[in-house]
Amino acid sequence: MANGKELDYLFEASWEVANKVGGIYTVVSSKAQYSMKLARKYLMFGPYIEEKSKQEFVERTPPAMYRRAMSYMKQRGINVHYGHWQIPGEPEVMLIDYSNLWEKKNEIKAWLWENFGIDSLFAGQDFEEPIIWAWATGMLIEQLVKHLKIDGEKIIAHFHEWLSGAALLYLKKHDPRVRTVFTTHATMLGRTLAGGGVLLYEELEKINPDEEAKKHGIQAKHLTEKACALNATIFSTVSDITGREAERFFDRKPEAILPNGLDMSRYPTLEETTLLHVKSREAIREFISYYFFPYYTFDLRHNLIFFISGRYEYRNKGIDITIKALARLNEELKKEKSRRTITTFFFVPLGVKGIRVELLENKNKYDTISNFVEWHEKDILERVKASIISGKNLVRTPIFSKEFLVEAKKHMLGFKREGNPPICTHYLINENEKIIQDLYALGLDNKPDDPVKVIVYPVYLSENDGLLGMPYYHVIAGSHLGIFPSYYEPWGYTPLESATMGTPAVTSDMAGFGKYLLEKQRDTGTIGKGIYVVKRDGKTDDEAIDDLFRILKRFASLTHPQRVHERLSAKTLSELFDWSHLILYYEGAYKKALS
Repeated sequence: MANGKELDYLFEASWEVANKVGGIYTVVSSKAQYSMKLARKYLMFGPYIEEKSKQEFVERTPPAMYRRAMSYMKQRGINVHYGHWQIPGEPEVMLIDYSNLWEKKNEIKAWLWENFGIDSLFAGQDFEEPIIWAWATGMLIEQLVKHLKIDGEKIIAHFHEWLSGAALLYLKKHDPRVRTVFTTHATMLGRTLAGGGVLLYEELEKINPDEEAKKHGIQAKHLTEKACALNATIFSTVSDITGREAERFFDRKPEAILPNGLDMSRYPTLEETTLLHVKSREAIREFISYYFFPYYTFDLRHNLIFFISGRYEYRNKGIDITIKALARLNEELKKEKSRRTITTFFFVPLGVKGIRVELLENKNKYDTISNFVEWHEKDILERVKASIISGKNLVRTPIFSKEFLVEAKKHMLGFKREGNPPICTHYLINENEKIIQDLYALGLDNKPDDPVKVIVYPVYLSENDGLLGMPYYHVIAGSHLGIFPSYYEPWGYTPLESATMGTPAVTSDMAGFGKYLLEKQRDTGTIGKGIYVVKRDGKTDDEAIDDLFRILKRFASLTHPQRVHERLSAKTLSELFDWSHLILYYEGAYKKALS
């Protein structure tokens, strides 16, 4: 099948084809060049959203074999744009402009109710928009199969998430010969309940799925997801842990588990990550210098940089237990009178009003001091060189001019501030966000004697964010440890992305990635493995906090050579998740569908 001998056509549809919204974009874009090898012909489908489509999609004249199907769609007011997605492999893509179908939305919703019991009477635009697109996608695939005159039993159409679900359901009624694969990356109900504080896996057997979905206002999406799971030829999820909730919510156990990978050829080599680590670490240390040093100083040579990143899902992403574990680490390092300090960044997007004025002033003063030193750098170096050549006693030789010292003192006094550094880089729309409240409540408020420093960075990282001014991957590379102890995480790309940049990471066994890792490497939680797995499955929060604290404490005590070894281990381990290995799971699912 890898040579396309069994499968004639592989169609793959996602709302995130050439339309970056979330994690599924990473899945479909990084996997495409490997999917192309699984069939004689591979064709992707996504929505035509002009602003985004222009960035990644190059429109081409469609081949003759596609024109009749596209003409059929155009006669019904649906424009189909054919071309290539500008990603590795440059797969063929059809992007569908569904705007002219809006007038038929109620007709489509009625059809879903009559045929599959999907009650979407009160669903809003966030449901209607992808459903209309998916309906058109199903119609287009039906016409392609008809006009290409190919054996329907050797076609597979793969659909991701409920957003593309109406296409699968359309084909179920109009051309059931087409074998379908449906993948849910995270159940709507599971994410909603876990995010609302429900102990999802502990309470799983007590949950009435349809009632809970209705109560939480996600009934239409949940029922679409359920209908797709029940009507697909093959139902799949991205991890065993998601499969557990999916079986309970949809009354069907997934026949295939499709773990998420990355195209490792697009990431830096080990040598490149080593160089990037040094360069990026120094840039982060500059930020730390003007963030903290106006108030007090500490030795950056003994400072480690930790970070947590992702959506602001306080419990789901493990932000709650991270703060508690860091608070314990802070007290432990105090007791030990350790010279180790740790700066932990919380890269979580929040509503902001702007960067704190004092931080901008600090940055401006720091830049002024840097320019002042650089201006006099040549003169200082010449004095040092002359002293060495002449054999003078360097300790007693005046290196700095009187004028330099006077000016330096002015800069030094102008840089100083009273009080403690803030714990957030920006003014927040809601200054009482739970993350802020909990940091203060647990004593993580950046006092001079706190070994653990915290910085809430509530905007997306970019070269133009006005502060760090670095892309996300560069910040990862410059850090020492990524912390991602999620409670609800169907897969979880963040620790894997961290490892690809040579930065050790923490995940949990409630994340699909962590669960998979434990299956592959039973002792992953030990030193020397690069990625640590916090035990949360079947454990209380207190037990998880204990486990995370031990991991952080152990990592903080590593020597520099040991940390270098950890970086090597993390990078090596990430290679297991290259699509060249994981595409075999997709191949297996397609073989099952054909049989």
